Amino acid sequence: MKLDWDAIKYVYAFGDSYTFVQGTAGHANYSFIGDALNYSFSSEELLSNEIVPKNTSSEGSNWLEFLTGCFSGSPATCDKQLWDFAFAGSDIDGNLLPLHHDFTVPLVDQVNQWVLYASEAIPHPLRETLTAWWIGINDTGDTVDNHTITDINAFWEAEMSSYFGAVQSAYDNGLKQHLFINVPPEERSPAANTNTTKAGILKSHVDGYNAALKNHVQLFTRQNQDAIALIFDANTWFNSVLDYPATYGFDDVTDYCTCADPAGYFWYNTGHPTERVHRLLAEAINKGLRSAR
Repeated sequence: MKLDWDAIKYVYAFGDSYTFVQGTAGHANYSFIGDALNYSFSSEELLSNEIVPKNTSSEGSNWLEFLTGCFSGSPATCDKQLWDFAFAGSDIDGNLLPLHHDFTVPLVDQVNQWVLYASEAIPHPLRETLTAWWIGINDTGDTVDNHTITDINAFWEAEMSSYFGAVQSAYDNGLKQHLFINVPPEERSPAANTNTTKAGILKSHVDGYNAALKNHVQLFTRQNQDAIALIFDANTWFNSVLDYPATYGFDDVTDYCTCADPAGYFWYNTGHPTERVHRLLAEAINKGLRSAR
């Protein structure tokens, strides 16, 4: 079986700030709905929730909004409905890395939240649903100065155990078609690109995480042979744009501009790309999804 992107009517998403969209029932600047302190919600609250336009980590639209065309209002009114349970600032598992805030919902809890409160409220027809996963950006960054971790490769395996426990839960509850996105080159962000030592450690962590992710996606498909699991290599794509910025219409890929019109800038702030990056990324992912047919 192959993914038919044209047939997809529902897109579910789990992840962090690169993926979250703001909802009218969400934690301001963090989520579409709820938080760790307001974890449960009713079907009515979910179905009446609306996407707030241009309220993402880029302060514009993000890649999922461009990919689905679902930019504002009720997801149910979109041709490709975007149901986004990502939470800004999240890692994979609060038992493995400290939460950024007491209200943060890590990935494993995002999935559990969907299972408990959303899985029966919104449709997910087998071949009309795609689930997007983009997590690990905070995990790879938060481990740079975490001296309690003595074996980083063993740590990535522990993370993947939690990650794919959540993926398996999603699969067991009817989500069979998956898109995994790996971690981009954080070492080239303004938060790290002026510190050679930090950038080197970060690159090593990102490479290790991405290798573990690739292995576990393959393991997941072997264990669930009716599942579809695609990987989009964001790391390679980001590096290509950063290496040849003029080709993509960027003038500055090392500094950032947290401003109303960051034209020509790749980075919106020290760790997040601009809306233009999200739009171009969505175009690349769309092409990848169509070539998977």
